[in-house]
Amino acid sequence: MKVTIELVHERILIPPHLPSDPETGATVDFSGTVRLLENGRRIHALRYEAYESMAVSEIQRIVKELVTTHPAQSVVIIHRLGWIPVGESAIFIRVESRHRSAALGLVTAFMDRLKLDVPIWKVESREE
Repeated sequence: MKVTIELVHERILIPPHLPSDPETGATVDFSGTVRLLENGRRIHALRYEAYESMAVSEIQRIVKELVTTHPAQSVVIIHRLGWIPVGESAIFIRVESRHRSAALGLVTAFMDRLKLDVPIWKVESREE
């Protein structure tokens, strides 16, 4: 299984979709976007910080664990750090698997675990 993890400080560029395995039957792309409201307040940006080396290690560990129950051929995770304006992506995930249930399940389970276990934090918002 191929896993690609990137922490970036600029706008996320969605990688082209080139299936990595002829057995792939499902590809799921997920983009988590900064919303206009944060805790009931209108904002125009969020700022994310991370303990970068530990964040990458934790993401790798979580993916390795999740593929035991949600098998995948490939996983791409790109998380943006710094100021992210409303409407832009904070995270992009692509999962390729043989079946859609595994791909969808991995994305959902990963997002739940990311918020609990990975040292990436929303630290500030810019109000409108």
